[in-house]
Amino acid sequence: MKISEFIQKYDTQNQYQILKETYKQIEYAINNSYPDFGFSKNQINKIIISGLGGSAISGDLLKNFLKDELSIPVIVNRNYFLPSFADDKTLLIASSYSGNTEETLSSFNEAVKKGCKIICISTGGKLEKLAEENSVPFVRLQKGFQPRYALGLSFFTLLKVFEKLELISPQNEFVDATLQLWKRKADEYSTEENHAVSVAQQLLGFIPVIYSASDYTNAIGYRLKSQINENSKLHAFHHEFPEMNHNEIIGWESHQQKKLHTKVIYILDEIYHPQIKKRFQIVSEFINKADVEIISLQSNEKNFKVRIMDLIFLADWISFYLGILRGFDPSEIEYINLLKERLS
Repeated sequence: MKISEFIQKYDTQNQYQILKETYKQIEYAINNSYPDFGFSKNQINKIIISGLGGSAISGDLLKNFLKDELSIPVIVNRNYFLPSFADDKTLLIASSYSGNTEETLSSFNEAVKKGCKIICISTGGKLEKLAEENSVPFVRLQKGFQPRYALGLSFFTLLKVFEKLELISPQNEFVDATLQLWKRKADEYSTEENHAVSVAQQLLGFIPVIYSASDYTNAIGYRLKSQINENSKLHAFHHEFPEMNHNEIIGWESHQQKKLHTKVIYILDEIYHPQIKKRFQIVSEFINKADVEIISLQSNEKNFKVRIMDLIFLADWISFYLGILRGFDPSEIEYINLLKERLS
Protein backbone atom coordinates (compact mmCIF):
# COMPACT_ATOMS: atom_id res chain seq x y z
CA MET A 1 0.00 0.00 0.00
CA LYS A 2 1.31 3.46 -0.92
CA ILE A 3 1.99 6.03 1.81
CA SER A 4 -0.80 8.20 0.38
CA GLU A 5 -3.23 5.31 0.92
CA PHE A 6 -2.13 4.98 4.55
CA ILE A 7 -2.76 8.72 5.00
CA GLN A 8 -6.21 8.51 3.43
CA LYS A 9 -7.15 5.51 5.58
CA TYR A 10 -5.86 6.54 9.02
CA ASP A 11 -5.42 10.34 9.09
CA THR A 12 -9.06 11.13 9.91
CA GLN A 13 -8.48 14.78 10.91
CA ASN A 14 -6.06 15.61 8.09
CA GLN A 15 -3.03 16.30 10.28
CA TYR A 16 -1.01 15.68 7.11
CA GLN A 17 -2.21 18.99 5.70
CA ILE A 18 -1.56 20.77 9.01
CA LEU A 19 2.01 19.48 8.96
CA LYS A 20 2.45 20.65 5.37
CA GLU A 21 1.27 24.13 6.33
CA THR A 22 3.15 24.46 9.61
CA TYR A 23 5.15 27.34 8.13
CA LYS A 24 1.95 29.40 8.20
CA GLN A 25 2.09 29.26 12.00
CA ILE A 26 5.37 31.17 11.83
CA GLU A 27 3.69 33.83 9.69
CA TYR A 28 0.85 34.13 12.19
CA ALA A 29 3.20 34.47 15.18
CA ILE A 30 5.42 37.13 13.65
CA ASN A 31 2.47 39.17 12.36
CA ASN A 32 0.38 38.79 15.51
CA SER A 33 -0.40 41.75 17.78
CA TYR A 34 1.43 41.91 21.10
CA PRO A 35 0.27 44.03 24.05
CA ASP A 36 2.30 46.44 26.13
CA PHE A 37 3.75 44.16 28.80
CA GLY A 38 3.90 46.94 31.38
CA PHE A 39 7.45 46.29 32.57
CA SER A 40 11.00 46.31 31.22
CA LYS A 41 13.73 43.70 31.14
CA ASN A 42 15.51 45.59 33.94
CA GLN A 43 12.69 44.64 36.30
CA ILE A 44 13.22 40.87 35.95
CA ASN A 45 16.20 38.65 36.72
CA LYS A 46 14.77 35.22 35.89
CA ILE A 47 12.09 33.70 33.69
CA ILE A 48 9.81 30.73 34.29
CA ILE A 49 7.92 29.30 31.31
CA SER A 50 5.04 27.32 32.76
CA GLY A 51 3.33 24.80 30.51
CA LEU A 52 2.84 21.15 29.63
CA GLY A 53 3.16 19.14 26.43
CA GLY A 54 3.69 21.24 23.31
CA SER A 55 3.76 24.48 25.32
CA ALA A 56 6.57 23.20 27.52
CA ILE A 57 8.51 21.80 24.56
CA SER A 58 8.46 25.30 23.06
CA GLY A 59 10.27 26.53 26.16
CA ASP A 60 12.82 23.73 25.95
CA LEU A 61 13.39 24.47 22.29
CA LEU A 62 13.78 28.18 23.02
CA LYS A 63 16.57 27.38 25.48
CA ASN A 64 18.41 25.33 22.84
CA PHE A 65 17.81 27.99 20.20
CA LEU A 66 19.08 30.85 22.40
CA LYS A 67 21.67 28.94 24.38
CA ASP A 68 24.45 31.45 23.64
CA GLU A 69 22.32 34.59 23.98
CA LEU A 70 20.30 34.35 27.18
CA SER A 71 21.70 36.64 29.87
CA ILE A 72 19.26 35.64 32.63
CA PRO A 73 18.22 32.14 33.69
CA VAL A 74 15.21 30.56 32.01
CA ILE A 75 13.54 27.41 33.34
CA VAL A 76 10.60 25.38 32.07
CA ASN A 77 8.06 24.51 34.76
CA ARG A 78 5.84 21.45 34.26
CA ASN A 79 3.92 21.48 37.52
CA TYR A 80 1.09 22.90 39.63
CA PHE A 81 3.43 25.04 41.71
CA LEU A 82 6.32 27.42 41.17
CA PRO A 83 9.86 27.15 42.53
CA SER A 84 10.30 28.79 45.93
CA PHE A 85 12.63 31.42 44.42
CA ALA A 86 9.84 32.93 42.29
CA ASP A 87 9.31 36.54 43.39
CA ASP A 88 8.52 40.05 42.15
CA LYS A 89 11.62 39.99 39.91
CA THR A 90 10.45 36.82 38.19
CA LEU A 91 8.66 36.77 34.85
CA LEU A 92 6.17 33.93 34.57
CA ILE A 93 5.12 33.11 31.03
CA ALA A 94 1.95 31.03 31.42
CA SER A 95 1.62 29.10 28.16
CA SER A 96 -1.37 26.85 27.46
CA TYR A 97 -2.74 26.37 23.96
CA SER A 98 -6.23 25.49 25.20
CA GLY A 99 -6.08 27.89 28.12
CA ASN A 100 -7.42 25.15 30.38
CA THR A 101 -4.30 23.22 31.42
CA GLU A 102 -4.87 22.85 35.15
CA GLU A 103 -1.19 22.78 36.12
CA THR A 104 -0.59 26.06 34.27
CA LEU A 105 -3.66 27.68 35.81
CA SER A 106 -2.43 26.67 39.26
CA SER A 107 1.04 28.12 38.65
CA PHE A 108 -0.57 31.34 37.37
CA ASN A 109 -2.51 31.77 40.62
CA GLU A 110 0.65 31.17 42.65
CA ALA A 111 2.52 33.73 40.53
CA VAL A 112 -0.13 36.33 41.34
CA LYS A 113 0.32 35.66 45.06
CA LYS A 114 4.10 35.92 44.76
CA GLY A 115 3.91 39.23 42.88
CA CYS A 116 5.57 37.89 39.71
CA LYS A 117 5.44 39.70 36.41
CA ILE A 118 3.14 37.60 34.19
CA ILE A 119 2.46 37.17 30.46
CA CYS A 120 -0.16 34.70 29.21
CA ILE A 121 -0.05 32.89 25.85
CA SER A 122 -3.15 30.96 24.79
CA THR A 123 -6.13 30.66 22.46
CA GLY A 124 -8.45 31.63 25.32
CA GLY A 125 -10.10 29.41 27.92
CA LYS A 126 -9.78 29.90 31.66
CA LEU A 127 -6.32 31.40 31.29
CA GLU A 128 -7.69 34.34 29.31
CA LYS A 129 -10.30 34.97 32.01
CA LEU A 130 -7.62 34.93 34.72
CA ALA A 131 -5.51 37.33 32.65
CA GLU A 132 -8.46 39.72 32.33
CA GLU A 133 -9.32 39.53 36.03
CA ASN A 134 -5.72 40.27 37.04
CA SER A 135 -4.92 42.82 34.29
CA VAL A 136 -2.20 40.56 32.88
CA PRO A 137 -0.93 40.91 29.27
CA PHE A 138 -2.46 38.26 27.01
CA VAL A 139 -1.12 37.04 23.65
CA ARG A 140 -3.74 35.23 21.59
CA LEU A 141 -2.79 32.16 19.57
CA GLN A 142 -4.56 30.95 16.44
CA LYS A 143 -7.25 28.37 17.18
CA GLY A 144 -7.99 25.12 15.38
CA PHE A 145 -5.01 22.88 16.14
CA GLN A 146 -4.27 20.05 18.50
CA PRO A 147 -1.67 21.52 20.90
CA ARG A 148 1.14 19.23 19.76
CA TYR A 149 0.55 20.33 16.16
CA ALA A 150 0.85 24.01 17.13
CA LEU A 151 4.57 24.10 17.93
CA GLY A 152 5.16 26.81 15.31
CA LEU A 153 2.65 29.06 17.03
CA SER A 154 3.91 28.44 20.54
CA PHE A 155 7.63 28.64 19.81
CA PHE A 156 7.67 31.67 17.55
CA THR A 157 5.26 33.52 19.86
CA LEU A 158 7.67 32.90 22.74
CA LEU A 159 10.55 34.08 20.58
CA LYS A 160 8.65 37.24 19.70
CA VAL A 161 7.90 37.93 23.38
CA PHE A 162 11.62 37.72 24.16
CA GLU A 163 12.32 40.13 21.31
CA LYS A 164 9.65 42.58 22.47
CA LEU A 165 11.19 42.58 25.95
CA GLU A 166 14.60 43.20 24.34
CA LEU A 167 16.00 40.12 26.05
CA ILE A 168 17.47 39.07 22.69
CA SER A 169 18.37 40.78 19.43
CA PRO A 170 15.92 40.59 16.50
CA GLN A 171 15.78 37.10 15.04
CA ASN A 172 14.35 38.00 11.62
CA GLU A 173 17.06 36.24 9.63
CA PHE A 174 16.63 32.92 11.44
CA VAL A 175 12.84 33.16 11.49
CA ASP A 176 12.69 33.71 7.73
CA ALA A 177 15.22 30.93 7.12
CA THR A 178 13.10 28.52 9.16
CA LEU A 179 9.92 29.54 7.36
CA GLN A 180 11.49 28.87 3.97
CA LEU A 181 13.05 25.63 5.24
CA TRP A 182 9.73 24.29 6.53
CA LYS A 183 8.10 25.13 3.19
CA ARG A 184 10.77 23.18 1.30
CA LYS A 185 10.80 20.26 3.70
CA ALA A 186 7.00 20.01 3.67
CA ASP A 187 7.16 19.46 -0.09
CA GLU A 188 9.95 16.92 0.35
CA TYR A 189 8.21 15.00 3.14
CA SER A 190 4.97 14.89 1.12
CA THR A 191 6.43 12.59 -1.54
CA GLU A 192 5.86 8.84 -1.53
CA GLU A 193 9.47 8.07 -0.68
CA ASN A 194 11.28 10.51 1.61
CA HIS A 195 13.63 10.57 4.60
CA ALA A 196 10.84 10.82 7.23
CA VAL A 197 9.01 7.82 5.75
CA SER A 198 12.27 5.87 5.57
CA VAL A 199 13.06 6.44 9.26
CA ALA A 200 9.48 5.54 10.23
CA GLN A 201 9.71 2.30 8.25
CA GLN A 202 12.97 1.42 9.98
CA LEU A 203 11.30 1.85 13.37
CA LEU A 204 8.38 -0.48 12.67
CA GLY A 205 8.39 -3.31 15.22
CA PHE A 206 10.93 -1.60 17.48
CA ILE A 207 10.95 0.63 20.58
CA PRO A 208 12.90 3.82 19.89
CA VAL A 209 15.61 4.83 22.39
CA ILE A 210 16.63 8.41 21.60
CA TYR A 211 19.88 10.09 22.61
CA SER A 212 20.59 13.82 22.27
CA ALA A 213 23.03 16.27 23.88
CA SER A 214 22.21 18.50 26.85
CA ASP A 215 21.77 22.20 26.03
CA TYR A 216 22.23 21.58 22.31
CA THR A 217 19.54 19.21 21.07
CA ASN A 218 17.77 17.79 24.13
CA ALA A 219 14.53 19.56 23.14
CA ILE A 220 14.59 17.73 19.79
CA GLY A 221 15.17 14.38 21.46
CA TYR A 222 12.35 14.87 23.93
CA ARG A 223 10.03 16.23 21.24
CA LEU A 224 10.63 13.14 19.09
CA LYS A 225 9.98 10.86 22.07
CA SER A 226 6.75 12.69 22.95
CA GLN A 227 5.50 12.82 19.36
CA ILE A 228 6.12 9.09 18.93
CA ASN A 229 4.12 8.53 22.12
CA GLU A 230 1.14 10.61 20.95
CA ASN A 231 1.16 10.32 17.16
CA SER A 232 2.54 6.79 16.81
CA LYS A 233 0.88 5.29 19.95
CA LEU A 234 4.20 3.74 20.92
CA HIS A 235 6.52 3.72 23.91
CA ALA A 236 9.75 5.62 23.28
CA PHE A 237 12.54 6.70 25.60
CA HIS A 238 14.95 9.63 25.66
CA HIS A 239 18.15 10.49 27.50
CA GLU A 240 20.92 13.07 27.10
CA PHE A 241 24.68 12.96 26.76
CA PRO A 242 26.78 13.25 28.85
CA GLU A 243 24.41 12.32 31.73
CA MET A 244 23.42 9.07 29.99
CA ASN A 245 27.06 7.98 30.23
CA HIS A 246 26.84 8.02 34.03
CA ASN A 247 23.87 5.66 34.41
CA GLU A 248 21.84 4.37 31.43
CA ILE A 249 24.95 3.20 29.60
CA ILE A 250 25.14 0.23 31.99
CA GLY A 251 21.82 -1.10 30.70
CA TRP A 252 23.52 -1.95 27.41
CA GLU A 253 25.82 -4.40 29.20
CA SER A 254 23.00 -6.90 29.67
CA HIS A 255 20.65 -5.84 26.87
CA GLN A 256 18.91 -8.77 25.18
CA GLN A 257 17.55 -7.65 21.84
CA LYS A 258 15.31 -10.70 21.50
CA LYS A 259 13.43 -9.68 24.65
CA LEU A 260 13.36 -5.93 24.11
CA HIS A 261 13.31 -4.97 20.45
CA THR A 262 14.91 -1.54 20.30
CA LYS A 263 16.50 0.81 17.82
CA VAL A 264 18.60 3.75 18.91
CA ILE A 265 18.21 7.20 17.39
CA TYR A 266 21.10 9.64 17.68
CA ILE A 267 20.39 13.37 17.41
CA LEU A 268 23.74 14.76 16.23
CA ASP A 269 25.22 18.17 15.45
CA GLU A 270 28.61 19.40 14.33
CA ILE A 271 28.98 21.98 17.13
CA TYR A 272 28.89 19.43 19.96
CA HIS A 273 31.81 19.65 22.38
CA PRO A 274 34.63 17.37 21.14
CA GLN A 275 34.25 15.12 24.17
CA ILE A 276 30.50 14.78 23.52
CA LYS A 277 31.25 13.69 19.94
CA LYS A 278 33.76 11.17 21.27
CA ARG A 279 31.21 9.86 23.79
CA PHE A 280 28.69 9.20 21.00
CA GLN A 281 31.33 7.27 19.06
CA ILE A 282 32.36 5.12 22.02
CA VAL A 283 28.78 4.37 23.10
CA SER A 284 28.04 3.33 19.50
CA GLU A 285 30.47 0.45 19.95
CA PHE A 286 28.62 -0.74 23.06
CA ILE A 287 25.21 -0.48 21.38
CA ASN A 288 26.38 -2.30 18.25
CA LYS A 289 27.82 -5.02 20.46
CA ALA A 290 24.29 -5.51 21.82
CA ASP A 291 23.15 -6.11 18.21
CA VAL A 292 21.11 -2.89 18.13
CA GLU A 293 20.93 -0.63 15.08
CA ILE A 294 21.63 3.10 15.39
CA ILE A 295 19.77 5.62 13.22
CA SER A 296 21.53 9.01 13.13
CA LEU A 297 19.58 12.20 12.49
CA GLN A 298 21.63 15.25 11.58
CA SER A 299 20.89 18.43 9.66
CA ASN A 300 23.13 19.81 6.91
CA GLU A 301 21.92 23.41 7.23
CA LYS A 302 24.67 26.00 7.72
CA ASN A 303 23.41 27.66 10.92
CA PHE A 304 22.86 25.88 14.23
CA LYS A 305 19.53 27.60 14.88
CA VAL A 306 18.21 26.55 11.50
CA ARG A 307 19.55 23.03 11.99
CA ILE A 308 17.59 22.48 15.18
CA MET A 309 14.43 23.76 13.51
CA ASP A 310 15.15 21.37 10.63
CA LEU A 311 15.36 18.40 13.00
CA ILE A 312 12.35 19.38 15.09
CA PHE A 313 10.26 19.44 11.90
CA LEU A 314 11.66 16.08 10.79
CA ALA A 315 10.73 14.61 14.19
CA ASP A 316 7.10 15.58 13.68
CA TRP A 317 6.94 13.96 10.26
CA ILE A 318 8.63 10.76 11.44
CA SER A 319 6.11 10.33 14.25
CA PHE A 320 3.18 11.05 11.90
CA TYR A 321 4.29 8.45 9.37
CA LEU A 322 5.14 5.90 12.06
CA GLY A 323 1.60 6.22 13.42
CA ILE A 324 -0.20 5.64 10.15
CA LEU A 325 2.21 2.86 9.11
CA ARG A 326 1.30 1.15 12.39
CA GLY A 327 -2.39 1.54 11.51
CA PHE A 328 -3.23 4.28 14.02
CA ASP A 329 -4.95 7.63 13.71
CA PRO A 330 -2.29 10.23 14.63
CA SER A 331 -5.01 12.53 16.02
CA GLU A 332 -6.43 10.11 18.59
CA ILE A 333 -5.29 10.57 22.22
CA GLU A 334 -7.93 8.53 24.08
CA TYR A 335 -6.07 7.96 27.34
CA ILE A 336 -5.13 11.64 27.72
CA ASN A 337 -8.78 12.60 27.28
CA LEU A 338 -9.95 9.90 29.68
CA LEU A 339 -7.43 11.03 32.28
CA LYS A 340 -8.62 14.64 32.03
CA GLU A 341 -12.24 13.51 32.44
CA ARG A 342 -11.38 11.50 35.56
CA LEU A 343 -9.39 14.37 37.07
CA SER A 344 -12.25 16.82 36.52
